[in-house]
Amino acid sequence: MADKSPAAPPERLVSLDAYRGFVMLAMASSGFRLTAACTKPEVLQLYDNSGAKTAWRWLCGQLAFHTDHVPWAGCCFWDLIQPSFMFMVGVALPYSMASRESLGQSGFVQFLHVLKRSLVLILLGIFLSSEGRPHTNFVFTNVLTQIGMGYPIVWLLLKRGTVVQLAAAIVILTGYWYAFYQHPLPPPGFDPATVGLPPDWPAYQGLAAHWNKATNFAAAVDLRFLNLFPQFDKNGAPHPYEFNAGGYQTLNFVPSIVTMIFGLLTGRLLRGPLTPNQKTVKMIWTGAVCLALGLALDPRMLVSSLPLDWTLCPIVKRIWTPSWALFSTGWTLWMLAAFYWVIDVRGWKAWAFPLAIVGMNSIALYVGAQLLKPWISQTLKTHICSHMFNFTGGPVAESAAVLFVLWLMCYWMYRRKIFVRI
Repeated sequence: MADKSPAAPPERLVSLDAYRGFVMLAMASSGFRLTAACTKPEVLQLYDNSGAKTAWRWLCGQLAFHTDHVPWAGCCFWDLIQPSFMFMVGVALPYSMASRESLGQSGFVQFLHVLKRSLVLILLGIFLSSEGRPHTNFVFTNVLTQIGMGYPIVWLLLKRGTVVQLAAAIVILTGYWYAFYQHPLPPPGFDPATVGLPPDWPAYQGLAAHWNKATNFAAAVDLRFLNLFPQFDKNGAPHPYEFNAGGYQTLNFVPSIVTMIFGLLTGRLLRGPLTPNQKTVKMIWTGAVCLALGLALDPRMLVSSLPLDWTLCPIVKRIWTPSWALFSTGWTLWMLAAFYWVIDVRGWKAWAFPLAIVGMNSIALYVGAQLLKPWISQTLKTHICSHMFNFTGGPVAESAAVLFVLWLMCYWMYRRKIFVRI
């Protein structure tokens, strides 16, 4: 009789933990507040009387740009944090399923766990978005709520073939593109101030105007959907939802499902029969294809001198446009490929330990960063020195100190084998 005992649980992928830890630490750092620090005149002028003036100002410009979100279209390092997190959710799914199957769990039991996890993520995201407010802040743009809403759909695709998964991604992207395309544009004489936009906001024209901030299809859906929930202003007074100041929308979870699907495909690749070097090469080539497709939809990313309307679909992270889903997936694939090649292919693992222990407790760090950073900062000032961060680079040093305390929390949990999972 054949042995029907459950298979052994899969070996943990150190590179995935390290990549996740790197992304979570970047998020928790708040960019070390470099955007504000690197735009101060006293910082910019530090080397004005030396030959390093040009290089220093270029460095400050790059640090300021890559540690804050771009205003609308485009991409910087900071914009890649959320897609990296969502991509890794997909990568981890085949490992999670194999682990649960090794425990003998049926598909039905696994799906119940998926629904429970989805609900907990949504509620936790709303809870964190409500921090500091007098009432519950019913918004669904937090990364946890976005993952929670798309997670069951990705799980249902888990055991489907590659063709079905790619077909689902294509249907989602083209359908979402069409939903924006068919949405009517604002009438002539429309006042952008009614949706929180300044008069000089660089709005797209022509076809690309369907992806303008606060006047697009997803914004119109939120105007109805979010007002189904009690809405309040920051002072606690009842106030209907009108617009999201940053342009983020609830429906972002739909195209971000594609980001998780690509992660799912990558997870299957990493668990597959190819050699480690073949897996690395495949991730690199797939990433290049995704980048090329994203840029084909929005060539202004390569040639900024093109007119604003010279695009089929602008690359905008804040509304997770189809072009953004492809473009950002290319970068996440390249980043994971780099971590995988260095750590799991070359075997250089020791350096990744500080990152991996964070990646193994990513939810704990995320919640800690959302709730504890002000308290940690104030505690450091109270018990060490009340003026310890009162100098030009003080905000940067303060962010680094708070991040180190959060890392120590993860290290303490790791040493005691405490791992927060949902």
